[in-house]
Amino acid sequence: MESTAPSTAEASFVITKARTRVFGLSWDEVIQFFFAGNAAVAVVVLALITIFLFREGADFFRLNSSQNLAVYREAGLEYVDIVRDQEKDHAALNRYLADVRLQALKYYRKQGLTYPEAAAKLAAFDDYAGRYSDAIEPIRSKISDWSDFVTAIKTKFGVRADQLAEREQLLAAGKTAEAAKVKIDVVDARKELQPVLDDRASYQEAAQQAAQQLTALARQLPEAPTPELQKRLQRFAELTRQYVATFPATEKKLETWDATKPIPFYVSVTSFLFGREWLTASFWQDWYGILPLLVGSLMVSAVALVLAVPLGVGAAVYVNQIARPFEQRWIKPVIEFISAFPSVVLGFFGIAVLGEALRKLSQVPWLSGLPGFPIAERLNALTAGCLLGLIAIPTIFTLAEDALNNVPRSFREASYALGASRLQTIVKITIPASLSGIISAVLLGFGRVIGETMVVLLCAGNRIAIPDFSAGLGAFVQPVHTMTGIIAQEMGEVVRGSIHYRALFMVGIVLFFLSLLINYAAQKIVRRYRISGG
Repeated sequence: MESTAPSTAEASFVITKARTRVFGLSWDEVIQFFFAGNAAVAVVVLALITIFLFREGADFFRLNSSQNLAVYREAGLEYVDIVRDQEKDHAALNRYLADVRLQALKYYRKQGLTYPEAAAKLAAFDDYAGRYSDAIEPIRSKISDWSDFVTAIKTKFGVRADQLAEREQLLAAGKTAEAAKVKIDVVDARKELQPVLDDRASYQEAAQQAAQQLTALARQLPEAPTPELQKRLQRFAELTRQYVATFPATEKKLETWDATKPIPFYVSVTSFLFGREWLTASFWQDWYGILPLLVGSLMVSAVALVLAVPLGVGAAVYVNQIARPFEQRWIKPVIEFISAFPSVVLGFFGIAVLGEALRKLSQVPWLSGLPGFPIAERLNALTAGCLLGLIAIPTIFTLAEDALNNVPRSFREASYALGASRLQTIVKITIPASLSGIISAVLLGFGRVIGETMVVLLCAGNRIAIPDFSAGLGAFVQPVHTMTGIIAQEMGEVVRGSIHYRALFMVGIVLFFLSLLINYAAQKIVRRYRISGG
């Protein structure tokens, strides 16, 4: 009987073939180099993205400080805004008074009065509100006069900036002779602004007149229909007196204000990180504050996680621990198929269906007690968050189920051997053992939703303002804007190299590091889970 074992010559051929070298490397080394190169590619791509973001955005703080904020001070806009803040505080008191009036109107309507009858009851209140609003008119008139003056100075700075940009472009193109012909206007900001500074005495007279009228009005409160509203009016009078007490501090600020004082670099940084306004292409002043965008992103992500975490983790527990094989075969593909939906399609669904459905649902009478109901705007943080929650469910489900699969079978068997039921085993053994993996799944789901663009751009409402958190949970039904949304909305319209352009890249840097931090935390949790075995 012939032997089927390979001969010595055949074995030698196989060994020789395995040792064949490609470009001086063995096949084993080639394969090892190929797979190890994936990590190197990831590192290179990450480095290139980081370098690109910092190259385009890092100069923002210098430009914002030396150009945008410097012109804001030198042209006198900052000086006028000191007084404008005084007007804004008065406007806030007017809104307080208007809310008291609205509550009084509701009270009269509940008493069965018609709108004309209720308005007649509130005639004295309305007369008081009108006199209170007009009390600030001397200061408001002064702001108007000064604003016209300083905006004209700012325009001159803008013309000069355009002239400098034109010269730089000609020099970059090698047209030295033509660049030399470009006239650069000289703006003497101190001389231009002197008439406004000299007019401070007339402001002091206007402020004194307004203070006297407001003080008198604080002592002449109208009658309110209920003790509760009368108490609010007493509070209004106290707020008015506190407001009038700030007038000397405002005059002191005007007196010590210096147009030639340089803008510190840290002011540009803090105004970006903690600024409450993102205002561009403004006739008055551009502001680049990321805070309303960051708050909007976090609010939308919070709504998404509130929906996605219980649904994703719950589905993972059911499929992994309870479902029969038949259920597992169709539940898992259906959940994972959600991730195949294009985000722009989900955005259209939110605009056409979900937003309107939520608004109609909020108008159901027995739901009127819920915070923020009835909803005024169909596109808001809640609508966008619901859709982002749908996007995050597959990510959380898949990773949470992998974490449950990694729990040693012996843990469950030991639990059953001690007499525990299946539910007790799941709640007290399986989930705690896989908790770190589930937490990492939630973090990665958070990273997934905070980087989403199209859904929030279409469904969040795109209002660049911090929501009114005095409404409690009702703040989540107010329109918001997000970091990803502002980049997608404005990047195509900005001038390359401008302050606005670099501000958008700074938003991208913040978003990049936020996502990097989330993913790093998730990886740390997973690594700890693997080392400790859960």
